[in-house]
Amino acid sequence: MIPGKTYKPEDYIEILWRRKWVGIIPFVVAAVGTFVGSQLLPDQFRSEARVMVVPQQVPENYVQTTVTATVEDRLQSIAALIQSRTRLEQLVQRFDLYKEERERMIMEDVVTLMRANIGLSVDRPRNRRDDPGFFTVSFLSPDPRAAMQVTEALATAFINENVTGRTTQADQTNQFLQAQLDEARRNLVDHEQRLEAFRRTYSGQLPTQVQSNLSVMQSTQVQLQAVRDTINRDTDRQLVLQRMITDAIVLDEATSQATMAANPTSVSASAPAADQLAAARTALAALQLRLKPEHPDVQRMRRTIAELEAKAEQEALKAPLSAQDGTTPVRPLNTTTVNQQQRLSGMRAELESLERRIATSRSEEARLSGILEQYRSRIEAAPTREAEMTDLMRDYQTMQDNYQSLLNRSQESRIAADLERRQIGEQFRVVDPARLPIRPFSPDRLRINLMGSFAGLALGVALIGLLEYRDTSLRTDDDVVMSLALPVLAVIPIMISAAEKRRIRRRRFVMVGASLVVTIGIVAVVVWRMNLLDRIPGF
Repeated sequence: MIPGKTYKPEDYIEILWRRKWVGIIPFVVAAVGTFVGSQLLPDQFRSEARVMVVPQQVPENYVQTTVTATVEDRLQSIAALIQSRTRLEQLVQRFDLYKEERERMIMEDVVTLMRANIGLSVDRPRNRRDDPGFFTVSFLSPDPRAAMQVTEALATAFINENVTGRTTQADQTNQFLQAQLDEARRNLVDHEQRLEAFRRTYSGQLPTQVQSNLSVMQSTQVQLQAVRDTINRDTDRQLVLQRMITDAIVLDEATSQATMAANPTSVSASAPAADQLAAARTALAALQLRLKPEHPDVQRMRRTIAELEAKAEQEALKAPLSAQDGTTPVRPLNTTTVNQQQRLSGMRAELESLERRIATSRSEEARLSGILEQYRSRIEAAPTREAEMTDLMRDYQTMQDNYQSLLNRSQESRIAADLERRQIGEQFRVVDPARLPIRPFSPDRLRINLMGSFAGLALGVALIGLLEYRDTSLRTDDDVVMSLALPVLAVIPIMISAAEKRRIRRRRFVMVGASLVVTIGIVAVVVWRMNLLDRIPGF
C-alpha cells in the first residue's frame, strides 16, 4: 500500500481484477476439494423413535406415587444406565456394529463413538402431571437397518428400565418405611411397657387419681369423725356406768354392813368359808371398780380370796356326805338384795359390751387414720409423679405421632408399590416406532460445498489483501505525485515486447498448473488417509 493514498471503489475493483488469479485459485481449489471430499464422505442414516410419557392411570387424589423425580431427571438417569459400557458392548456384539472400527480401534473407543451417535431429546416436556410428554430416541449409523434395529432396542430399553426403576424404587421405599414402622412399633411397645410399670409402681399417686384420692379422703374423714363420735358417746356411757356401778356397790356394802350389824351371825369369822369367799369376791369387784389393779387394797383382797378358796376346799373335804348333797343351810336373801345384784350384773354386762365396742372403735379409728395418712401421702406425691409422667408422656406422644405417620405412609407406599407392580403408574409408550431410513441424514453435501467455497473465497480475498498491503510499487502518475510530492515533467508509457508477454503468460500458466497440481495432491492425500475410495460403491 502507498502511504497517504486514498483508495476509491474503482481502486478496489482494479486491485481485484489485477490480482484475480490470487483469489480465483484458492476459491477453485477449496471448492473442488470440498466437493470431492463431500462426495467421498460416507452416508449416515438416522432412525428415530418417539416415545410418549403416559400419566398415571389412577387419579393421584386416590393413590399418591412414591416416585417423585421428574421425567427429565429419570430420562437422564436411564440414559446414563443404557449408555454404560456394558450395555453398549452388548449392543455392538448383538448387531455386529462398527466392524472396521473394531479392527483398528479398542472397544472403549468404539463405545465412545457409539455413545456419540446416540441421541436423546425431549420434544415436549410435561406442564402438568396429567399432561403426557414426549421424547425422541435416535441412532446414527452407516447401515440404515442397523440404525433402525439399534433405535428399537434403545426405545425398548428405556421402557423396560423405566418400569424396573419405578418398581424397584417403590419396593425399596415400601421396605424402608416398613422397617421404620417396625422399629417405631418396638419403641412404642417398650415405652408403653415402661408407662405400665410406672403406673403399677406408683398406683394411687398418679395425677389422674388425685380427685379420686380426695374423694376417698373426704369419705374416710367422715367415717373417722363418725367413729370418734361413737367412741366419745361410748366413753361417756362407760363413765356413767362405772359411776352407777360404784354407787351400787357402795350402797350394797352399806346395806350388807347394816344387815350384818342387825344380824351379826350372817357373815362372821365363824361363818363357813364359802360365805366368806363370796363376800370377799363381792368386795374385790367393788374395789376393782374404784381402784387400779396395782392398789394395795386390791392386792390384799386377792390374797384373802386365795386363802378363803383354800379354806373352802378343806371344809368341803371334811363336810359329811349329807352336807355335800346340798343339805348345807343357805343364808336367805331378801328381795331388795336380789334386785340390786341383778341390776349390778346388768350394768357390768353393759360395761363389758361398751369396753369391747370402744376397743373395736379404737381399732377402726387407727385403721381409718392409717388410710387417711396413706391417701394424704399419695396426694402429696402427686406433683412429683406428675413431672415424671409428663416426661414419659411427652416422649410417648412423640413416638405415637411418629408411629401413626409412618403407618399412614407405609400404607400409602404399599398401595403405590402395588400400583407400580401392576404397571398402571406412569409409563413410557412408543407412539412412533423406529423406521428404516431411506434418505441419509448426513453429510449435508450442499452445506459443506457452500462452506468450502466460501472459505476458499475468503482465503483468496485475504491473500489479495495481504499482497496488496505489502506492495508499495507506484503504478500511476497520481501515485508518483502523491508519494514523491514532485512535479511530473513527462510520462513514459510501459513498453512490453512480445517475448515479455509470452513470459508473463507462461508464468501465469505455471501458477495455475501448480495450483491445480497442489489441489489434486491434497485431494489424493485426503482420500488415501481416510480410505474414502473403499466407501464409494464400485471400488
